[in-house]
Amino acid sequence: MEREKKIRVVLTVTAAAVAVGLLVLFNLILDSYMMRIVNLCGIYITLALSLNLIYGFTGMFSLGHAGFMAVGAYTTALLTMSPAQKEMNFFLEPIVPWLANVEWSFLPALLMGGVVAAVAGFIIGAPALKLKDDYLAIATLGFAEIIRIFFTNMQSITNGPLGLKGLPPYTNVWWTWGIAFASILFMVFLFKGSYGRAFKAIREDEVAAEAMGINLFRHKMLSFTIGSFMAGVGGGLLGNLMGTIDPLMFRFLLAFNILLIVVLGGMGSITGTVISGIVITVLMEYLRFLDGPMDFYLFSTDGIPGLRMVIFSIMLMVVILFFQKGIMGNREFSWDFLFRPGRFKKNSVEGE
Repeated sequence: MEREKKIRVVLTVTAAAVAVGLLVLFNLILDSYMMRIVNLCGIYITLALSLNLIYGFTGMFSLGHAGFMAVGAYTTALLTMSPAQKEMNFFLEPIVPWLANVEWSFLPALLMGGVVAAVAGFIIGAPALKLKDDYLAIATLGFAEIIRIFFTNMQSITNGPLGLKGLPPYTNVWWTWGIAFASILFMVFLFKGSYGRAFKAIREDEVAAEAMGINLFRHKMLSFTIGSFMAGVGGGLLGNLMGTIDPLMFRFLLAFNILLIVVLGGMGSITGTVISGIVITVLMEYLRFLDGPMDFYLFSTDGIPGLRMVIFSIMLMVVILFFQKGIMGNREFSWDFLFRPGRFKKNSVEGE
């Protein structure tokens, strides 16, 4: 048993080293477009893990993730922009004085974006988490839309519908994947502890969880706040990667894409979220050629706008039909297949 444990540690360290080596290699040989896709994969993994914590592991159906991403993106952007950049952006109405000369380095600004998003999540969660299922989804979606409308009309703080342009390009492969790896480790250790087990107990049966002494509201608020923090950090990374943000960027469709990754990967599976985040992000970019001109042997087309999403939707329907619980269900990758039959171990993050 001790020997198996040492082998698992060696294999895990080796796998991590290989992953870092691949990122170094990608950074050296891939062009800027391909590296943007690699960065998006890391960002979407962080965002999907944050939603999986709320929905997949705790059982709270939230559709307000785009709002928390917007809070993190705007906070990080405003704190990292130089005074000259702010002056160029805010030409219709000057920026408020207390933000005009503020300029932070990227890490403190990113963490502050997460903190502000967590505060927003706490404020929204206090009344909304008294609801359940579809009612909670509708309430969080409404709050997300309120946040977006607020940003659209706060001209002196967010530059209104014009958005913010020329954001410092701090986001790179080390930031995106470093935070993605940190998010994965955080989730693994969280669900090995008592809080993670409490979250899963709430998901399975709230009445039974409360009978066992679990404070439902406190644990739901904790899960919702942590998820909001991670969403804010992911939003900050996304904003500085794109170089420009505006309120229309954070509509329901963005939250739907994150939800799609969670459902296809498997609700309650960290491994599934990572796999699904990479696969869906790559496919969404790779299938762009379907929208452009195509030349076949018998006929040619000048381009069919939206064909990419049609094909992508068909592929998703096939996956859902054959894998109703997602790619991984609620299972996690394990090295057990090297020591005993069965490639995956169910709920391995729980330490069972």
